[in-house]
Amino acid sequence: MIAKTPAEVIRSDALRLIAADGLGVAARLAMAHGISRQAANRHLQALVQEGVLTAAGNTGARRYQLAVLHEAIRDYPCAGLSEDAVWREVFAPLLADLPLNVREIWQYGITEMVNNAIDHSGSAAVEVGLRRNALDTFAWVSDRGEGIFRKIQRLLKLYDPREAILELAKGKLTTDPERHTGEGIFFSSKIFDAFDIRSDRLYFRHDDRVVDVLFEHDAPTPGTQVFMRLANATARTIKEVFDNFAAPEEFTFAKTVVPVKLAQYEGEKLVSRSQAKRLYQRFERFQTVILDFAGVEMIGQGFADELFRVFVAAHPAVTLFATNTSASVADMIKRVQA
Repeated sequence: MIAKTPAEVIRSDALRLIAADGLGVAARLAMAHGISRQAANRHLQALVQEGVLTAAGNTGARRYQLAVLHEAIRDYPCAGLSEDAVWREVFAPLLADLPLNVREIWQYGITEMVNNAIDHSGSAAVEVGLRRNALDTFAWVSDRGEGIFRKIQRLLKLYDPREAILELAKGKLTTDPERHTGEGIFFSSKIFDAFDIRSDRLYFRHDDRVVDVLFEHDAPTPGTQVFMRLANATARTIKEVFDNFAAPEEFTFAKTVVPVKLAQYEGEKLVSRSQAKRLYQRFERFQTVILDFAGVEMIGQGFADELFRVFVAAHPAVTLFATNTSASVADMIKRVQA
C-alpha cells in the first residue's frame, strides 16, 4: 500500500469530519492536525474545487457536505428478470474503480437482495438505486410485495411479525428451502457497514458502529426496502466474513450471533420461559450460538434457566456463549449454570 502524503491524510480526515458534522469543519481540522484555520480552509476549498465537497453559507457558518459523485435509480419488472443483469447494468459500471474486495461485497449483496425480491416478494417490479460519495456507497433494493416480515410471520405461523426479524437475525431461515439456503440476508447483513430492512411499520437496522435495533414507525412502508452502506476503502473481504461463521476446518455455516434484544418487546423484560423458547428456536441447526446481550440490562430466573440449563441439557451438540452481558445478566447466568 502506498503511503499517503500529509495533504492526503488531512483531506481524508476532512471527509470523515464532514460525514459526522458539516459545521465548524475548519476549526476541528486545524485542531486535529496542528495547522492554522487558514491552512485547513485551503484544503477544504481544494476539495470543493475537485467536486468532492459542496459548501453553503458564509465563512462563519459554512456547512460542508460530501458531494454525490455517482447516482443511479432504475425500475425493473420482476418477470423474467435476472439479478446478474441488474448488477451489470446499474451497479458494476459505477463501482468499477473500487478495490476488488469492495466490488465483490457489492456484487454479493446486490444480487442476493434482487434475487430475494424476484423469488419471494410477489411484487410485479423492483426498484434499485445507488448513491456514491468520496467515502461511502449507499444502495437499495425496493419492492411492492407482501412485505418480508409479514410473509415470514404467515408462513412460519409466528405470533408477531417482530419475531420474523429475530429469526432472520439467526440465519438459516428460508420460506423456500428447495431453492434457497436462508443465508443471503444473514451474510449480507454482516458484510456491509450498515444494513437496514424496512417493511410495514417495522424497521430493522444492523450497523457495525451501534447495537442492532428495531424501530416501529406510524407510517407503514409498502413492500420491502433493503438499504446497504459500505466504505469505499474497506479492507473487509467476503471470505473473512464467511470464515467467521464457519466451523474450524469446515466450510459450513455453523456459527451464528443472535442479538438477544430483538427478543425483548418494548416495555417488557426477558423473564419468562416462553421468551427463552422463542429465542432458541432453530439453535439446534448450529454448532455455536453467540448470544449478544448488548442493550439487555437484566433477565429473569425462568428465562435464564430455560436457555442456559434446559436447552443446553437437551442439545449437548450446541455450544452457547454469552457476550456483552451486564453484571446482572452475568450473575443470573452463573446462578442457573451452577
